[in-house]
Amino acid sequence: MSGTPHELEAERVTESLESRPDGLTSDEVRRRRAEHGENDIVRGGGRSPVDIFLAQFNSALIWVLLAAAALSIWAGHAVDAILIVIIVVANGIFGFVQDYRAERSLESLRELAAPTATVRRDGETRPVDATELVPGDVVVLRGGDVVPADGRLLETSDLEVDEASLTGESVPVSKSTAPVASETPLAERASMVYKGTSVTRGKGVAVVTETGMETEVGDIARELAATEETRTPLQDELDVLGRNLGLGVLVLSALVAPLLLFRGTPAVQAALTAVSLAVAAIPEGLPAVVTLTLALGVRKMSEENALVRRLPAVEALGAVDVVCTDKTGTLTQGQMTVSRLWVNDAVVDFGAGETDRDEFGGADVGDREELLLEIGALCNDSTLEDGDPTEQALLVAAERRGLDVDGLRESNPRTGEVPFSSERKWMGTVHDDVGYVKGAPEVVVEHCDRILTADGPKPLTDERRERVETTVRSFGDDALRVLAMAYREAVADADDLADGLTFVGLTGMIDPPREEVADAIAQTKRAGIGVKMVTGDNVRTARAIADSLGIGTAVLEGGEIERMDDETLRDRVDSVDVFARTSPEHKVRILQALQKRGNDVAMTGDGVNDAPALKNADVGVAMGIRGTEVARQASDIVLLDDDYATIERAVERGRGIFDNIWKFVAYLLSANVAEVSIVFLASLSGYLILPAVQLLWINLLTDGLPALALGADPVSDDVMERPPRDPDRGIIGRPMIGLIGGTGAVTTVVMLAFMVVTLEGAAEVTAYAMTMVFTGFVFLEFVKLYVIRWLRETPTLSNPWLAVAVAGSIALQLAVLYTPLNRYFGTVPLGVTDWGLIAAVLVVCLPAYLAVAALVRRLEP
Repeated sequence: MSGTPHELEAERVTESLESRPDGLTSDEVRRRRAEHGENDIVRGGGRSPVDIFLAQFNSALIWVLLAAAALSIWAGHAVDAILIVIIVVANGIFGFVQDYRAERSLESLRELAAPTATVRRDGETRPVDATELVPGDVVVLRGGDVVPADGRLLETSDLEVDEASLTGESVPVSKSTAPVASETPLAERASMVYKGTSVTRGKGVAVVTETGMETEVGDIARELAATEETRTPLQDELDVLGRNLGLGVLVLSALVAPLLLFRGTPAVQAALTAVSLAVAAIPEGLPAVVTLTLALGVRKMSEENALVRRLPAVEALGAVDVVCTDKTGTLTQGQMTVSRLWVNDAVVDFGAGETDRDEFGGADVGDREELLLEIGALCNDSTLEDGDPTEQALLVAAERRGLDVDGLRESNPRTGEVPFSSERKWMGTVHDDVGYVKGAPEVVVEHCDRILTADGPKPLTDERRERVETTVRSFGDDALRVLAMAYREAVADADDLADGLTFVGLTGMIDPPREEVADAIAQTKRAGIGVKMVTGDNVRTARAIADSLGIGTAVLEGGEIERMDDETLRDRVDSVDVFARTSPEHKVRILQALQKRGNDVAMTGDGVNDAPALKNADVGVAMGIRGTEVARQASDIVLLDDDYATIERAVERGRGIFDNIWKFVAYLLSANVAEVSIVFLASLSGYLILPAVQLLWINLLTDGLPALALGADPVSDDVMERPPRDPDRGIIGRPMIGLIGGTGAVTTVVMLAFMVVTLEGAAEVTAYAMTMVFTGFVFLEFVKLYVIRWLRETPTLSNPWLAVAVAGSIALQLAVLYTPLNRYFGTVPLGVTDWGLIAAVLVVCLPAYLAVAALVRRLEP
């Protein structure tokens, strides 16, 4: 085929496909099916459940934990090993449940396919399974049909197709057989129909040009299959942390074990010290606590109508600094609405019910407004429940003004009609001896010789005609879709509607913005988050909606993007507010350009055309009500109420969750640094002051309930006043390193001094000294926990769950001192004097911790 199907005459396309208007023969269909395969979306080689489960353990931190478990078993500490394995497996199961749900994106594309198609074959028209279609088949389309394959139109009769899910166009598109230019964007190819779109009215016949994976929907499926899952900064940092910890454990073991053996320490004792260092170095509960904290956030977000499909997306959402949002159904309501009327001498703001009068001035427009709405209701083939969205908008407008549409139609039965066609651009109906017409303003005006004014019908002079044209341009500048209404009295039949009409007025319609969106966009901008509209809709409509919502008016069209290389687009993308007439490929390029500039990007959308961008985004946000299943499955977060304001709340929640993750990561790592330092330095002096079982118990108390309760800390009041977190600045940045190093040094110095005091000159570690250091360390961690919360400006008494968790952990610590459990931990009961010494240690450390925290605040950017 020389040229693309949409630019060629229908006859040439049919000939190039070696087909005929009456279709193919069954033998030819069988031959072509063997060549082209089924007309179906081929599912990519998805991961099996076993692969998904095993992938949960492909983390450096997890491997280090498993290595520590193996080392514990070798050293005879099976209990330690079992605890580590339980934590690792529980974390893996939770991650598996989340990831398994994400494997259905391509499967959802299959569900878009029409189950049957009406096709011309062997000289007859009959239904067939849509998967059996081949290039060259001739299909018949009627209102309500799902288009079964991409095709070039051969015949049309008032054919309109809803392509919103594919192109983002908010209203059905009129189709015709006339070819269009080769560079015409997908949304404007009137001579084509595409697989998965819906016929809203009229009839058509098309020759199939592409099937299966070669269709536009197939291209989207292929792009989804090729898209790699994005990783969040936290995931990457935990892997880096795991690798560094693993390397640190190896280095420490390589230094300590030979040194101890050289000093005459028995091999078993040297091995136990190595195990203790490994246990001390590794925050065993970190993966599980991160996962469970994210899960707590997920539950909170679901209560706020944001359903999270991938846990890491919660953390990533808090770092987002650009939101790329679709227009139709996301920023707008997703349905056409009459917003403005014009009845010659007045413009009526239909939304507010206000009237702006011009120099014709002052007359009551009620009667003429009512006539305008009556024409829209009677010259109309739709109902409130079903039909063309534009016609439904006229019916809703009539009902809003108090007209009984059903009663009006019953008392004014239709006796004749002129059907709408894309060539004619108007339709007319006859009701007894009165005819009504609605259609494109420039066409309807040509059939009128009079105009209805406050003083009755008057001649439609050139001046008045110019006023109509000026109003049409004004409505168009505001992105309104304009229809004109006219009537004629004493009509004998429908043929009389071709001329002699009286012009009544204009209706301006738009898919209006959601009421809450402007405030939500303003709030996200105050939080330092840029908002960009990326839509398949036309430039005029997109710019008008963006301007009204405070997004901006700098526009870049898809055609311009097509002509840009990636570097040029990267340079331009930051200064653009609105991307119009975009294809799925354009949306992905826009996202990648932003990401190459260092932005963390959230993409919102609801259509099939949004799926590749949703999957490529750092955070993909789909609409739950209006969104297609394809979009929902490709996303990370689904808005259950389709409310853009929910995004702002989700960002706030995401930032709060990240704050909580920061707190317990700092808390856990500072404890581990202190543990390693104490064990390492004490071992150099010949003392194993904290054996592996006690270190694991410390980690269990600190990594367990208290760390988990931090996940329930409330969101700070100022969280949406801060700029987004720098994507290049990790969670373990200067502030956290300063906190970990400072508090770790304080704890190490104080506890080593405490060890010396409690040893009382003993050559070997006594059970008493071990118990004092063990218990003192646990209580120091609880003190430090509240210091870290103070550092992040979290009110002390704002989280009752944390108080319960700390109390529970203290009770558990007392249990290993004063119950028979003490023989498993090598501890002895402590007296009142001993608790006085521990309290003195706390009094010494608290101001030192606070001083470190105050210095760390100065490190914050």
